[in-house]
Amino acid sequence: MLDAIRWDTDLIRRYDLAGPRYTSYPTAVQFNSQVGAFDLLHALRDSRKAQRPLSLYVHIPFCANICYYCACNKVITKDRSRALPYLQRLEQEMQLIACHLAPNQRVEQLHFGGGTPTFLNHDELRQLMALLRKHFNLLDDDSGDYGIEIDPREADWSTMGLLRELGFNRVSIGLQDLDPAVQRAVNRLQSLEETRAVIEAARTLQFRSINIDLIYGLPKQTPDNFARTVDEVINLQPDRLSVFNYAHLPERFMPQRRINGSELPAPADKLQMLQRSIEQLTAAGYRYIGMDHFALPDDELAIAQEESTLQRNFQGYTTHGHCDLIGLGVSAISQIGDLYCQNSSDLNHYQNTLAGAQLATSRGLVCNADDRLRREVIQQLICNFSLNFENIEHAFNIDFRGYFNELWPELQEMDDDGLIELSDTAIRVLPAGRLLVRSVCMVFDAYLGQQNRQRFSRVI
Repeated sequence: MLDAIRWDTDLIRRYDLAGPRYTSYPTAVQFNSQVGAFDLLHALRDSRKAQRPLSLYVHIPFCANICYYCACNKVITKDRSRALPYLQRLEQEMQLIACHLAPNQRVEQLHFGGGTPTFLNHDELRQLMALLRKHFNLLDDDSGDYGIEIDPREADWSTMGLLRELGFNRVSIGLQDLDPAVQRAVNRLQSLEETRAVIEAARTLQFRSINIDLIYGLPKQTPDNFARTVDEVINLQPDRLSVFNYAHLPERFMPQRRINGSELPAPADKLQMLQRSIEQLTAAGYRYIGMDHFALPDDELAIAQEESTLQRNFQGYTTHGHCDLIGLGVSAISQIGDLYCQNSSDLNHYQNTLAGAQLATSRGLVCNADDRLRREVIQQLICNFSLNFENIEHAFNIDFRGYFNELWPELQEMDDDGLIELSDTAIRVLPAGRLLVRSVCMVFDAYLGQQNRQRFSRVI
């Protein structure tokens, strides 16, 4: 079993920098408009030839109400009729993509995100799943990882029953905080009872996994009231938890301008919230997976990390990184072989482009040899907290120390500080460095010095 993480306030103060979350390398900041639909079609044909399994992500952008903290691509509307033309464009996108894939490429992973996927009514959800099954090889034996993000205010027992019937076996539930004053400050009023009802439904209906999302650093949060939220969540016994650091960037995300900056907790209080959350979750038996994520020891993510097979992609930590990821919908990102590409983030542009029978790919990137090497190094560090040089040398035909020689002083400094253990053959992220693994990965990021770090959240 991996060693427990160790809290070191001095190290955190030194290495708590702004930087990427590394759901990809290179990150989406590097995407450019020179990559388009032709590149996507070429990559799809390569996927077909290689017979690689698939992971599908479907973005449903609509929300009935705005949450002030939200940085997702969403459309706030009470008009439920806006879903129908969107579903029509999604079907066109499926048709344009699926014809370049092989019918026997299995969809091992499916995820509906947003927005609020259950903004769709029951008939629309049935229609969307029918379209996916028509165009892609979805599994029928419940062996796939088919997940959906749930807002408990938008889902009841009948909705949960429908989702299970349609093949979903994982749910991710947005909660953020249970304190009423915090909820009012971010415009998300959601009771513990609403959340508990959805979880009880999921358990009764034998969903395989339940994840709950929390956010620390929201307005009016204190270490004590957030600790009470964490205790209540532990009582709900989710299989996984995500405890995210709120990044207040009102200049980039308009809804955040409605948050009163004077009500945000002080940095020292935020640190205390995280430290207490880690202590509470560890005492309750949860394992720290990395990057804000916790899981029970028998969860697939925890087992994969033990076996050094954990991976990371645009959906976060995953056991399906070997799949080609196809993103459907506005702003959705695909990762197919060495290609990253993203659909237009503007809903009208996305829909109008597909109405003209053209894919809405707007930007992306094709990884070069150096990108592939650094991607693997970062993946090993962020998933397994260790890196064996010989494996990298064999896979990429390089001398590790020679290739990264200019980085050695910085790595040596991290070794001296107790973040990592650096030897001639490996890097091991030490318990005090696990919370700061993003900072270790940033050493290997060839692009980071070329861009404004203000685009990223802080490590903690």
